[in-house]
Amino acid sequence: MTEPAKTVSGNGGGEEIGDPILAEVLRLAREVALELRPRARGGLRVTPDGRIDRDLGIDSLGRVELVARLERRFGVRLSVRVMTETETLRDLAAAVRAAREAAAEEEQPAVMPPLEETAVPEHAESLSEVLRWPAERRGDRVHIRLLADEGGIETVTYGALYEEARRVAAGLRRRGLGAGDRAAVMMPTCRQFFTAFAGILLAGCVPVPVYPPFRLGELREHLLRQRRILANAGARLLFVTRELERAAVLVRALVPEIEAVVHVEDFTAAEAGWSAPDPAPDALALLQYTSGSTGDPKGVMLTHANLLANIRAMGQAMEAGPADIFASWLPLYHDMGLIGAWLGTLYYTAPLVLMSPQRFLAHPADWLWAIHRARATLTAAPNFAFELCLRRIADAELEGLDLSCLRMAANGAEPVRASTIRRFVARFAPYGFRETAMAPVYGLAENSVGLAFPPPGRSPVIDRVDAGLLARRGEAVPVAEGHPKALEIVGCGFPIPGHEIRIVDGSGRELAERRQGRIQFRGPSACRGYFANPEATARLFDGDWLETGDLGYTAGGELFVTGRQKDLVIRAGRNIHPQDVEELVGDIEGVRRGCVAVIGVPEGEEGTERLVVLAETRIGEAEGRAALEARIRERVTALLGEAPDEVLLLPPRALPKTSSGKLRRSAAAELYRSGRLGRARAAPWRQIAALLLAAGRERLRVAHRRAVAIAYGIWFWMVLLLMALPAWLGVVLVPGAGGRFAIARGAARLFLRLVGIPLTVEGGERLPRGGAVLAANHASYLDGLVLTAALPRRLAFVAKGELARNPVAGPFLARLGAVFVRRGRTQALEGELAPIREALGEDRLLVVFPEGTFDRAPGLLPFHLGGFRVAAELGVPVLPVTIRGTRSILRAWQWLPQRGAVEITILETVPPAGRDFGQVLALRDAVRRAMLGVLEEPDLETAVVLPPGAEA
Repeated sequence: MTEPAKTVSGNGGGEEIGDPILAEVLRLAREVALELRPRARGGLRVTPDGRIDRDLGIDSLGRVELVARLERRFGVRLSVRVMTETETLRDLAAAVRAAREAAAEEEQPAVMPPLEETAVPEHAESLSEVLRWPAERRGDRVHIRLLADEGGIETVTYGALYEEARRVAAGLRRRGLGAGDRAAVMMPTCRQFFTAFAGILLAGCVPVPVYPPFRLGELREHLLRQRRILANAGARLLFVTRELERAAVLVRALVPEIEAVVHVEDFTAAEAGWSAPDPAPDALALLQYTSGSTGDPKGVMLTHANLLANIRAMGQAMEAGPADIFASWLPLYHDMGLIGAWLGTLYYTAPLVLMSPQRFLAHPADWLWAIHRARATLTAAPNFAFELCLRRIADAELEGLDLSCLRMAANGAEPVRASTIRRFVARFAPYGFRETAMAPVYGLAENSVGLAFPPPGRSPVIDRVDAGLLARRGEAVPVAEGHPKALEIVGCGFPIPGHEIRIVDGSGRELAERRQGRIQFRGPSACRGYFANPEATARLFDGDWLETGDLGYTAGGELFVTGRQKDLVIRAGRNIHPQDVEELVGDIEGVRRGCVAVIGVPEGEEGTERLVVLAETRIGEAEGRAALEARIRERVTALLGEAPDEVLLLPPRALPKTSSGKLRRSAAAELYRSGRLGRARAAPWRQIAALLLAAGRERLRVAHRRAVAIAYGIWFWMVLLLMALPAWLGVVLVPGAGGRFAIARGAARLFLRLVGIPLTVEGGERLPRGGAVLAANHASYLDGLVLTAALPRRLAFVAKGELARNPVAGPFLARLGAVFVRRGRTQALEGELAPIREALGEDRLLVVFPEGTFDRAPGLLPFHLGGFRVAAELGVPVLPVTIRGTRSILRAWQWLPQRGAVEITILETVPPAGRDFGQVLALRDAVRRAMLGVLEEPDLETAVVLPPGAEA
């Protein structure tokens, strides 16, 4: 029985469609197109032979949605190739018809048991060594399981990958490529990508992953977009798949620097295996270009040492090992998929289960089922992927799914949404997904890939702050749930081992916690700069710190990202540079040159953005404006490979600009969101007055803040200096010990009061009656002063022996009863037990800072054993005390103090269980656990990255 013919309205002429399948395809296409472009309702023309992207404005994500609706409507499963290569709705209808006729079930991947555990190449200094290490020891071990788009599994062993890569390396050598030469790889997810990339490394050359074309029909346009990257990299060869053979002529014409376009098969079948000597650790290993860097190419230069440091530090933060299994769909040309997924699993000899991004976009449930079948323990994806699973996966697709094997799902590469986290956890908890598996992370290509990770097994931390105060004053002030101005910001964890993060203001001054500023970083994973782009490299570095381009704050040492300075539009995990699109659109006849702005508008809760093109024009008639909009869509689609979500034509002078004529994209975005773009503008004199007033207010506000900060710093040191001499004289000259300490305590309290530092003490009732060893965390130069001011008991500070000979500090500390010890002793204070016993006998608290030093970054450093050995030898308890706030007031290596409050918490005493070494260690660990429970700072005991071959 055939279905009656249908007429699709709104397609230009009400064309009658006799094919019911085609009619339904047209209806659903119109439905999706109008959802993507609501304002196009009156002029949308849907025809069987219209181009899906150019004529309907349906981009890659829109195609995914259209295919999904067709699958639900007709009960079929369409291949990934249909989604990526179908150009017209008539072709799409034919694919649906063929799928219905075939009615064949796709082969599902079999259950893949985890492989046995083995060691890792912990002493390797290059990626070449990492490739060779497992191949020589366990060549038959499966490294990669490729899940084909059409079903089935292809396995790649370590031995096979290494041998194929050696043949590629030999072929490169025969072609004259040597150390440091660049070779580009423009391939989708396939076995040949791994062989080509590994072969380039083994030849001592530098691989350059390049974004492959989404559809073969757009190869020419794609190469036009990528030619600046290929030219900037100076790539001598371009590796492609057989399907891209026709690229050869185009590439040679567009990028003369490329000598040949080659295929992996050209090498692996004939060349004898060979590899170059292992490169030096500081040799260039990878040029990583972001997917949007087509206008001003920024190739991040990463050395072998950079990549290995990042892989090791991330692995330590994730507690990764050979027993793990990683399931991924991330593209291999992106740092998260290339380094985080592939090179990470290569190093840890952990199996990688991999599918293509196109397969995930078409059928997101396949990702979850791959985790289930492989019993994967690790995975990673941008926020939009988790949102896509929520929207696109029906309950019927989840029957029998078990995600209980997953211990970490890293959520990064774009803003992480609190609502996505909550809804994903709630939706998939019945299928074994644990809240503690969701791990919001932060990273960037300039630090190889990862920079901040939460502790494994911790639930996501969501901070609620006052949005108004954050926007106006840059202060992240916590508010209660339900607060009318609450803004939820997801914590991204702590710097990976061996790396540092700081927050600075516009002048480069490090800010206190919960103050928003620019996020900077440094560490062994940090890149050397951008290849052949000295201007961009100069902007990247601030001394030995690197700029992320993002804004954020820290709280308890954890990083919270609030936004970004750079004007990138993040669309489905892809970075789009507005300048590229603006320059192209500005050349279109009818558009006012220099009067185009491209902005990103947040798309619901997905963590991705809508791409909106704002263009000024003098064309007023409807027909001319419609034609201009169509030309803009066509040119943008040709540049990016996908259509903009919206094109908004504006009258002249509608876009906000600076006084020097530069576009103000953030202001344009704000006007767009408020619906005020294109409205009649005020008189010129009013605009100038308003601009000058706003600029003046901002300058005054910045200058006032800076002046107040400097004035406070001057006051701080002036009070300290004025009080120092009388306090020193009082302590040195007063005869009684009690009187001397009373003077010191009174001076400390008065100082804190005069400089406006509130001091609160919690747990005073826990102070022991007799002697005890007081162990406090060390965060600032102020710690001894605040302890003196806060505690009602006499204190005996343990000080280094050199201070006893200091003419100023020596007499002062000696008169206060300090115990001077020699540093570097292997036995804990053996020669000083007598004076310590005497001090404790006088009902004093022996104050030790077991960390021995302090750092600018939050975190509890490893403890020295001296104080705990003393407590065990003398049989006295240890009193843990935490100090919070002093680091933000006066940080290490910083001499301009900031306002802040100090909190001291006195914890329960911990008695020693005995005097042997094991019991001393147990005492230390018990005190450390107690302090960490209150400090809410990272535990840096295990956050130590040793260079290859170093001894712990």
